[in-house]
Amino acid sequence: MYITAYAATWFLPFVLPVCFWVAYTDLRDMKITNLAVMTLVCVYLAVGLIALPLDVYAWRWVHLLVVLMAGIALNTIGALGAGDAKFAAAAAPFIAVGDLKVILFILAATAFFGFAVHRTAKHSPLRRLAPHWTSWTREGKYPMGLSLGGALAIYLVQGALTGA
Repeated sequence: MYITAYAATWFLPFVLPVCFWVAYTDLRDMKITNLAVMTLVCVYLAVGLIALPLDVYAWRWVHLLVVLMAGIALNTIGALGAGDAKFAAAAAPFIAVGDLKVILFILAATAFFGFAVHRTAKHSPLRRLAPHWTSWTREGKYPMGLSLGGALAIYLVQGALTGA
C-alpha cells in the first residue's frame, strides 16, 4: 500500500465515526448529509496537516476536485446520488493515488457484500430491528453510503496495519 501506516493511523480515529454515521443515515434515511460530508472535509483539513507531508497534503485536495467533478457527471446521468458523489469527493483526499486499484477493489467488495446483506436483511426477521428505515422500501435503490463508508474505513484500517 502507498498510504503510510502513520497517516492511516492518524486519520482512522477521526474518519471511522464519520463512516459509521454515513452508513447509518443512508440506511435509515437514504441520505448522506452535508454535515457528514463537511465533517470529513474538516477532518482532512486539520488532521491532514499532521499526517502528511505538506506537498502531499496540498496535492490531495486535487483528488477531491477530480472525484467531485466525476461524481457530478455521474449524478447528472442518474448513476449516483448527490450525497454519494459528495461523500466520495470528501473521502478522496484520504486515499493515496497509488492505492487506486486497492480502493476500487475494496469498494467493489463492499458494494457486492453490502448489497447482498442489505437485501437479505430486508426480507428477513432482521428488518424488525429497524422497521422504519427508508432503505427497506426504496425499490431499485441501494444505500451506497453503507459501501462508501465501509470502503474508506476498511482502506484506512488496512493502511494502519500494512501501510508503507
